[in-house]
Amino acid sequence: MDKSYNPEKIEKKWQEKWEKSKLFKVEIDKNKEKYYLLEMFPYPSGRIHMGHVRNYTIGDVVARFKRMKGKNVLHPMGWDAFGLPAENAAIQNNSHPAQWTYSNIAYMKDQLKKLGFSYDWDREFATCDPEYYKWEQLIFIKMFEKGLAYRSTGNVNWCPDCSTVLANEQVEDGCCWRCGAEVEIKELNQWYFKITDYAEELLEWTYKLKGWPEKVLIMQRNWIGKSYGSEIIFKVKDKDIDIKVFTTRPDTLYGATFMSIAPEHPLVDQLVVENRDEVMKIVNEMKKEDKIKRTSDDYEKKGVFTGSYCINPVTGWEIPVYVANFVLMDYGTGAVMAVPAHDQRDFEFAKKYNLKIVPVIKPYDESIDIYNLTEAYEGPGTLINSDIFNGIDNEKAKDAITEYLAKKGLAKKTVNYRLKDWGISRQRYWGAPIPVIYCEKCGIVPEKEENLPVVLPKDVKFSSSSDVLKQLEDFVKTTCPKCGSPAKRETDTMDTFVESSWYFFRFADPKCDYAPFDKEKVEYWCPVDQYIGGIEHAVLHLLYARFYTKVLRDLGYCNIDEPFINLLTQGMVCKETVQCPEHGWLFPDEVENGKCKKCGKDVIIGRSEKMSKSKKNVIDPENIIKKYGADTARLFILFAAPPDKNLDWSEQGVDGCYRFLNRIWNLCYKIFPYIKDVEKYDYNKDGEVDGELKNLRRKLHETIKKVNEDIERRFHFNTAIAAIMEFLNYINQVNIDENSEISKKVFREVFENLIIILSPFTPHFAEELWAQLTGKEDDFLLNKEFPKWDESALKVEETLVVVQINGKLRGKFTVPLDTTENKMKEIVLNDEKMKKYFDGKEIKKVIFVKNKLINFVVK
Repeated sequence: MDKSYNPEKIEKKWQEKWEKSKLFKVEIDKNKEKYYLLEMFPYPSGRIHMGHVRNYTIGDVVARFKRMKGKNVLHPMGWDAFGLPAENAAIQNNSHPAQWTYSNIAYMKDQLKKLGFSYDWDREFATCDPEYYKWEQLIFIKMFEKGLAYRSTGNVNWCPDCSTVLANEQVEDGCCWRCGAEVEIKELNQWYFKITDYAEELLEWTYKLKGWPEKVLIMQRNWIGKSYGSEIIFKVKDKDIDIKVFTTRPDTLYGATFMSIAPEHPLVDQLVVENRDEVMKIVNEMKKEDKIKRTSDDYEKKGVFTGSYCINPVTGWEIPVYVANFVLMDYGTGAVMAVPAHDQRDFEFAKKYNLKIVPVIKPYDESIDIYNLTEAYEGPGTLINSDIFNGIDNEKAKDAITEYLAKKGLAKKTVNYRLKDWGISRQRYWGAPIPVIYCEKCGIVPEKEENLPVVLPKDVKFSSSSDVLKQLEDFVKTTCPKCGSPAKRETDTMDTFVESSWYFFRFADPKCDYAPFDKEKVEYWCPVDQYIGGIEHAVLHLLYARFYTKVLRDLGYCNIDEPFINLLTQGMVCKETVQCPEHGWLFPDEVENGKCKKCGKDVIIGRSEKMSKSKKNVIDPENIIKKYGADTARLFILFAAPPDKNLDWSEQGVDGCYRFLNRIWNLCYKIFPYIKDVEKYDYNKDGEVDGELKNLRRKLHETIKKVNEDIERRFHFNTAIAAIMEFLNYINQVNIDENSEISKKVFREVFENLIIILSPFTPHFAEELWAQLTGKEDDFLLNKEFPKWDESALKVEETLVVVQINGKLRGKFTVPLDTTENKMKEIVLNDEKMKKYFDGKEIKKVIFVKNKLINFVVK
């Protein structure tokens, strides 16, 4: 055994051994309970970052632990490989996206291997492989045949810099989630998936997913946005146009004094009849505002009068129609009957534009003056100013008014969802081609299944950022699969979230060449038992994956309702930012002793923020591995914070973890010569031990129990590691008796178990220590059973009892376990140090908690 710990040498050695032995390869074994562990797979951007390291290290610990607990563990890795960055890089570097992508995959795969992750690389695939997206195209065709994929014209989010459509979920603060450019609203013909058909089931299952964080489920429920209400028709004055509104408050209809419609509403063009150029300019400005901000309570309410009026169906009032920035097409019908007396947004708008406010609900609280409101009254009450409905409780009035209008054909009860159908068309090259053909005779025709995949042409030149496929005649021109006439291919490609909506199924059977996957294999491995990834995917990826799973079920590909049983959303890795007054943001290696290396000026240390390339507060995992080794990087990332909390990067913390591993190494170097040739302690053979050895065994099994429970129940890796560190400190206080066989056997038991419980966290380090202890280099720890604690060893024969006088701590006594109250009184009252507290005083009462506390009440 080398005297010094050498991570570079050790890690390379064991990574080669693991790969050669196919240690991480897994097959179906129906004699074992399966466990499918999956981290959200990465986009091959070229380098892994500390966020990747954290995500995958968490997953690797769980995967290793579950395998050592006897589970048949599937732990795969692949690449979410389509997308804009590859195409943009190709444009900038005059290369091909495939070349950029596959070279990045090779580099990142090497980085992941250097961290010792236990992936079954035989299951690896990239979503840009035709062998993968062939099946995605088949699923699209099946969805098209079922009416779940359709083409429609509508207003879409358009990123001018990326030259493509974005789903609502891909717009952040009014900007493209990828490039940050301001998003425009554009009318386009594009393909949609009918996710709204599954809105109710998607919502219902959020109450059944007990292994998911509640915050994620709430985000999904809010995004689905189910609400009960009424659809009411307002006829437009002097026009053959109806404005339909969805409202949850039909009880306030008599107080509707104006109409608000979304800037994106298709009727805007017909409704604007005054100052058209000026009004449409304002409307277009509203469209550019961030949709989330537009609906926030503190955002300025803005509007413009269209010049049109509509008729309130119960009062007959001619009420003005406004385009208002706080109304969205994404909810209801994109039109809102405005009741300023009973809706705060409407109240603020009415005050700003001097519009009529008519109260129609009298509060049960008589102290509220409904005719002199300073803010909208949104509470319960009875109806006033509502004709035949006056005096009715407002909740009962909801149904009564709806039924009244329904008889006139002007209303109906309805359920509304905020969720809209998923627009999947992307006007870019680097994506899965949509397998559709346009024929003048037959219309829209899906490609024949036997002609799949529709492969992306490779001979492409990137001179602009869009419409690449439209320019390729050899790709566009084809024949109709139905009638054989000349026809044209669809040149849009699929949103990359489509690929990640079913990849977890393909991992169960990645080489299947007759279907997307074998049903029997998927039903052995799936659903995923533990899924790990960022909270930023709570709506985007996770909702789509849930939808796609239900579609695959209904198409007959599987019998699974939900893709992921348990979900862990890990926290971010954060680091303080550093700025130079002259050179702006600086990378950590551009700073030395608080000064900018470029100019020598004092730097400004900012607050800790999520690591980002834009602010340069990033740590390259490669540098950490070179300096400290992969096991130190893994250990720190697990020890620094619970997995669901943000982690603050600390070079001192990393160094501390490195020193901890060195302390273990040095202790092993010292102890191994005495224990290499002995068997570990066995109670049945060796009998009872006492004194230091008994306490050492107790501490060992306390640690084993703590580590088991912290990983199994809570994923509290930080406290598990802390327990191991505490145990190491304890071992250092106990001396091995080199002349005692039983002492050496107990130390053998201690070190065998210490190495094994360390192995999920620091696998290379533990593997090397195990080989040094056992003399075997092929006795992999991953094939060992994770240690179980011995309950008999945990039994404490002495305990610490706290002594209080009138509730104040006055002493502590180590006494035999289960000492009685009378015996405890005798011990305390006969102790010389305690006698002063009782001198001249009468004991009025004794409060006794066995094995914990005795309190004397004296006077």
